[in-house]
Amino acid sequence: MATAEAIPEEAPRKRSRKPLLIGLVLALALGGGGFYATFSGMILGGSQGGAAEERPPGPLTGVAFVPLETIVVSLGADSGSKYLRFTAQLEVVESAASDVTTLTPRILDVINTYLRAIDTASIEDPNAMARLRAQMLRRIQVVTGEGRVRDLLITEFVLN
Repeated sequence: MATAEAIPEEAPRKRSRKPLLIGLVLALALGGGGFYATFSGMILGGSQGGAAEERPPGPLTGVAFVPLETIVVSLGADSGSKYLRFTAQLEVVESAASDVTTLTPRILDVINTYLRAIDTASIEDPNAMARLRAQMLRRIQVVTGEGRVRDLLITEFVLN
């Protein structure tokens, strides 16, 4: 019979690291090139030289503020406070400022009616301010017409 000859085992060949190094160098070069192109403004319209240009803001146009009279609302007996003192201003489109000023009595009536109608627990809840503000703004926008009043700025909301 044939004798089994010991076949020498070949040592596993080491894989070349050359493709890995080339890929790493290319990735770094492309990443650096992309960063430079974006930072220098070649791509995405960045500023010249990479430094942000400081431009003074232009004049503020198209905005006017209409102050509202202070409203004092008596709260119910179940409340921890007796009165709510509410003062606000309306941010309006500049061309509509005179129209909104003319409608101020109707706006005050809507706000006063709303504040008297809601539950006192809602008024006393500190997290409810955003909801109250949104509700009042929507009512004001209904009274003044769409597109005139942009925002309701509450300047005083005091429970005492």
